[in-house]
Amino acid sequence: MADVKRIAIFGTESTGKTTLARMLANHFEEPWAAEYVREYWDTHDGKIGPADLDAIARGQIANEETAAARARRVVFCDTELMTCVLWNDLLFPGACPVWVRPEAEARARNFSLFLFCDTDVAFAPDPQRCFPDDARRIAAGKLWRDTLAQRGLPWKQIAGGWPAREAAAIAAVKALLD
Repeated sequence: MADVKRIAIFGTESTGKTTLARMLANHFEEPWAAEYVREYWDTHDGKIGPADLDAIARGQIANEETAAARARRVVFCDTELMTCVLWNDLLFPGACPVWVRPEAEARARNFSLFLFCDTDVAFAPDPQRCFPDDARRIAAGKLWRDTLAQRGLPWKQIAGGWPAREAAAIAAVKALLD
């Protein structure tokens, strides 16, 4: 398992992360780690507050580790802890559990690649989503992209229509594995 490469599907809401994670897992016949907050949302009747952030972060880590333990070469993570920090700061300023930020920074260094999903796809309404308007989507996308760039993390932009996104993602993963 030490040689398993971790790939984060990264970006703000409604950019196709889950679709891309599933597609890549299927294409490469490897596991993917689901975004834990969606499960948490569903089991808590859509009510999430600052007191829930610790459990959400721990659940995200558990999902990633469980999927990584099943991987042979690569595991695809439909979001990761850095995204939890970004959402904590946006939705609950000052409430991010004290351990989450340094843990997110450390865990980010364990990813071999971040596939940054751009906001250039249509917004898909969902009760869990916050930024349906173009201006806030673009601003959120910039925040996610800047997060990668400021930390010098390895990333590839995934943009365009679905065929282009799939082709770019598959090519990026193949290049990493070769």
